[in-house]
Amino acid sequence: MKDLKLRTKEFAVDCWKFCHKIPHSREYNAYVNQLIRSSSSVGANYRAAQRAKSTADFINKLKIVEEEADESMYFLELFLEILDHDLEEVKALHSEANEIISIVVASINTAKRNQKER
Repeated sequence: MKDLKLRTKEFAVDCWKFCHKIPHSREYNAYVNQLIRSSSSVGANYRAAQRAKSTADFINKLKIVEEEADESMYFLELFLEILDHDLEEVKALHSEANEIISIVVASINTAKRNQKER
């Protein structure tokens, strides 16, 4: 299994590459900008979580990762509705975001459980 730090970085790059293909217009640009922002925030906040000062800080940073990945999924869902091309690429990105969320939620739950046991 790939290291999540690398996986979240690749997710951001893959979203950027997808967005690069989208035509420039006021309407598309709003969604493109949001997807680039949220997808890159997934990796940035995951890296920050790795340097957390405490378990509570780690959990809070992972919750941000979860929120940003979910936001990325939302914009990918919008692209699925409005585009008539690159749908397989969008579905693959959506699936990756969903898998990242699953991993992060499991990590949050483990950290909470470990925190209670201390």
